[in-house]
Amino acid sequence: MVELSAEKHTATRPIERKSETMKHFRLHKWLYIFLVPGLIYLLVFKYIPMFGIVIAFKDFSLVKGIWASKWIGFENFAYLFQSRDFYKVMSNTLIISFYQILFGFPAPIILAVMLNEVRNLMFKRLSQTILYLPHFISWVVLAGMIINFLSPSTGPVNFLIKALDYEPISFLLKPEYFRTILVSAEVWKGVGWGTIIYLAAMTGIDPSLYESAKMDGASRLQQIRYITLPGITTTVVVLLILQLGHILDNGFEQVYLLYNPMTYEVADVIETYTYRVGLIDGRLSFAAAVGLFKAVIGFVLIIMANRIARLFGKQIW
Repeated sequence: MVELSAEKHTATRPIERKSETMKHFRLHKWLYIFLVPGLIYLLVFKYIPMFGIVIAFKDFSLVKGIWASKWIGFENFAYLFQSRDFYKVMSNTLIISFYQILFGFPAPIILAVMLNEVRNLMFKRLSQTILYLPHFISWVVLAGMIINFLSPSTGPVNFLIKALDYEPISFLLKPEYFRTILVSAEVWKGVGWGTIIYLAAMTGIDPSLYESAKMDGASRLQQIRYITLPGITTTVVVLLILQLGHILDNGFEQVYLLYNPMTYEVADVIETYTYRVGLIDGRLSFAAAVGLFKAVIGFVLIIMANRIARLFGKQIW
């Protein structure tokens, strides 16, 4: 009798589970409907184009097409690793990425902490609006501004240098200035926008913690150190992991618009190298191999960063 009851219970369990699933879908149907456009976008523009990766292993011919082109295995990758240009480009990419993380990643955190301490609401909102504006300037416009600003003949910087009886400097033609200009421009453009997430994370901190700290005589710096910064640690770790995944992405637009043959030695990165080799030289298979290599490195870095974060209990998954 007990066995029959157990069998009946086992047989009805999938039916109950299906009923619960349908009930869940009916309850949240609008959320799933809103999810559909995003899924279609990812499918059409992100996943379907991934089949094109196959040309990295082929001697791709536009006449023959992807599937009729000859298989050449890892020849493109072997050529990539034997190329002298590859190591120069990789070195430039890593150095610029290092500077971007070193100066670009903490800048929004510091700015968000400073804005969080502002008590005058009007000043705070005005400051935030002014700081957000550079994010909405395209790199095409921004590059034009930088070129004019640093122009040796009409730029205000060189006017100041000449006023001090020094010779004008062609900043964008000198390799020693290029990385500083590039990273500074990127930090200025993104620092205000980057504060949004951190300010949102700070609003989730319990205000009673600050009240208790004040009653215990904690200074503003001590409140930042022991309440604000620990309160946004999870957000910081998540964003750092995501940024590490893009360590080989220096941003094609800004580099391409600001560099020139005089600064190739320090400015040529994987993205500009891929563009020149793939589209200008017409070696699409080789360019695809470079892009695939970059994607694999990014994926491995994300996994490693998440493993390290897991040691501190701050992992994404």
